[in-house]
Amino acid sequence: MKTGTRRAAASLSRMLLDVYPTEALPIIESAPVKEIAGLLRRERARRAADILTRLTPETAAQAIAQVPPEEVGPILVELEPNRAALLLARLDPDVREEHLSKLDLELSGELRSLMTYPPDSAGSLMDPRVITFRPDTTVREATQKIRRVRRRRVQDVFVVDEVGRLVGSIPLQEMFLASTNEPLRSVMRESPPHVEVTASRDAVIEILQQHGSESLPVLDFEGKLVGVLRQQELIATASEEAAAGVVTMTGASVDERALSSPTFAVRKRLGWLQVNLLTAFLAAAVVGIFEDTIARFTALAVLLPVVAGQSGNTGAQALAVTMRGLALREIRVRHWLRVTVKEMIAGSVNGIAVGLTTAVAVYVWSRSTGLALVIGVSMVISMAMAGLAGATIPIALSSLRQDPAQASSIILTTITDIVGFLSFLGIATAFASFL
Repeated sequence: MKTGTRRAAASLSRMLLDVYPTEALPIIESAPVKEIAGLLRRERARRAADILTRLTPETAAQAIAQVPPEEVGPILVELEPNRAALLLARLDPDVREEHLSKLDLELSGELRSLMTYPPDSAGSLMDPRVITFRPDTTVREATQKIRRVRRRRVQDVFVVDEVGRLVGSIPLQEMFLASTNEPLRSVMRESPPHVEVTASRDAVIEILQQHGSESLPVLDFEGKLVGVLRQQELIATASEEAAAGVVTMTGASVDERALSSPTFAVRKRLGWLQVNLLTAFLAAAVVGIFEDTIARFTALAVLLPVVAGQSGNTGAQALAVTMRGLALREIRVRHWLRVTVKEMIAGSVNGIAVGLTTAVAVYVWSRSTGLALVIGVSMVISMAMAGLAGATIPIALSSLRQDPAQASSIILTTITDIVGFLSFLGIATAFASFL
């Protein structure tokens, strides 16, 4: 009976993956690692590779660690090399070596090489399986060879000399339109755009955008072709990073999914919540400084959340726009002055408009000209500073080579609260005689 139940469950999971793959994978992600490993063992290598590609790297690595090396080998063959290297790099060294020993020498060598490059460098993101030709190869010969390689995507044809140095490239469409008897040297583009193996992902995407290339050759320090970067994979990686930034801005983990277990969620979130609590006490301490002023004018306590809320929203808007610009490579650290000035001006103008509306509303409510002026001026100051902080924080963290998504939100909340409270209560204290 148990055997029949297991077969039925396996058949059901296979059907779910076939018909509803998008809905099935989050369910798989939330399952115990042992069950994910069992699923990988039951599936064909191609299907298992698709599942691993969609899982978070942490979960995928934990799953393959529980699959026998002889069964992992065919799955690794089906994976893109950079993805396979990423997963193997997360394993314990002994387990990793055991898996690599089951692969053929060429593939294991490629994966070992990829694992030696810094994370997010061109070398770690490239596909080392690149097809190359000599300059005297004819278009017919190159076309025939490409047709025999069915599993690899070819967008550009790369031409190398006798020692493997890149000398030219040809877009695949142009090569197919050329005369079949022409040598590649007569139709290739010399000195094509390229990137060094240690270049950062930011540099790679910038070069791709400048030249509009579909693929980019990766060269070692001797100018030898060692791999290719494809625009589609880089865009997907940048999109994943942007999505991860949205998650980590709130202190959640990039590895957490909607169906992750409560225990996992608590473990990943609690630390940042404790940090946030500390910063909340800091903002409360600022309010405590003006305890006497608040005791004399109780209306200030009622209006405090208005100032803090508006400055917080202004800062969040500036932060979101700046974070998106950094994630999509629309801006760099060198643009800091232009971005911060723009956000400060926008915050000031919005502050004037919102401050006037707030002052009128407060005057109608309190009939106090002094209180209306205090909150109006405070609104302008706090919103201008919030816009400045929202733009400055992620750029400053990027310049320090820190992840701007990880702590920007918490730092911003602290600054906007403190500035909002300080400006409102400070101005009220200074002009207490007019309240």
